Amino acid sequence: MNNRNNGTAILLIVVGGLMLFGLFAPLFGKLIGLLFPILMIALGYYGIRRGRTLIGTIILAFGALSLLAKLSWFIGPLLGIALVIFGISLLKGKRNSY
Repeated sequence: MNNRNNGTAILLIVVGGLMLFGLFAPLFGKLIGLLFPILMIALGYYGIRRGRTLIGTIILAFGALSLLAKLSWFIGPLLGIALVIFGISLLKGKRNSY
């Protein structure tokens, strides 16, 4: 049991030290920024499952839109790649039909 407590204590010391030096703060802020919309989605889903469909849907939609806005830096390039692949497949399909 002492080894487990020592590992937790060392982890807390390292995380605290990184926060003091400002190295962990940007990563921590981004994680919290993503965690909040995910929690809203989960809470909205829970509300819908419990029979509170109106408030659950509102919370779920707000959380989904917030998460979409937070991940736009990732979704935009993925959408571009998907469009290029789809365009290439359309060109290949036209050549095969001749």
